[in-house]
Amino acid sequence: MSTRTDRLTFGVLGTAGIARDAVVPAIAASEHAVGAVASRDGDRAAAFAEAASIPRSYGSYEALLTDDELDAVYVPLPNGLHAEWTTRAADAGLHVLCEKPLAVDAAEAREVTDHCADRGVTLMEGFMYRYHPRTERVLELVERELDDVRTVTSTFRFPLYDRPDDVRLDPALAGGSLMDVGCYPVSLVRAVLGEPDRAYAHANDTRDAGVDTELAGVLEYDDGRSARVASGFDTQLVQRYRIDATNGWIAVEQAFDAPTDEPVELTYQIDGRRGVETFEPVDQYRLQVEHFADRVADDADPLTDGEAAVANMRVIDALAESGDGGDGAVDVS
Repeated sequence: MSTRTDRLTFGVLGTAGIARDAVVPAIAASEHAVGAVASRDGDRAAAFAEAASIPRSYGSYEALLTDDELDAVYVPLPNGLHAEWTTRAADAGLHVLCEKPLAVDAAEAREVTDHCADRGVTLMEGFMYRYHPRTERVLELVERELDDVRTVTSTFRFPLYDRPDDVRLDPALAGGSLMDVGCYPVSLVRAVLGEPDRAYAHANDTRDAGVDTELAGVLEYDDGRSARVASGFDTQLVQRYRIDATNGWIAVEQAFDAPTDEPVELTYQIDGRRGVETFEPVDQYRLQVEHFADRVADDADPLTDGEAAVANMRVIDALAESGDGGDGAVDVS
């Protein structure tokens, strides 16, 4: 973990569960701090602040952005609000750690990325799994020991039952399983195989909500490699991936939302050698926060920066277009 002394004070724009249960505790456990939280409901913000020992609360997002004791903001708002409040935070001179996905599509992600660059603030998209030591080890094995990776298969599904008003089912807020959890398999595939050339998807809206609640996609590469990605709200929790190469494979369970209180593993068979590597519990959200803070201090681009967000959204856009009654494969561009 980081040992830097550069201390950031964060403001939190919203009181979402991921802020309460994961990111705010991660910041508190680091050498950094949360100085304020905002909600459109002042009482909710005050209750959140009291429960998390945050010194200040605000009844509007605008008010938080005028707090001159803050260095950065964390944005856990619904997807459709990410771009607006990221750019407004940048206008206030605040660095931004924004939950994935950064924007509703690649064009908006490009606008946000350019805006933050123009304002001279650090922008990072919150793909916490990329900062887990297991993910780093997987990518090391891919780079150093696997020969000619041919395909990647990755899935993230969980049950979203009995919650018809959940923001993830709201098309006006850029909901849907692809945007909420499918973005993780897409990110993983890109980390392993690079940028695909085409995408094909089948999507289904089982709730008549106006968003996909199930999606299965294929990503194609001009050199013959391929990937399969899947997401959904209609079946039980599964989050896994498998990487297959000519000389072996790597498989990972509990792949993205890794537990912080128990060890996790990766399994592989490479050149006939089979093994299991175990990783002691870590808080990948804390590692994400510390990476962000280090990049702010160094005035350097984070691993999951705006450019990576734009590239991820290009693939998501193509999958969404194909899954929305398209005639087949859609170019990723």
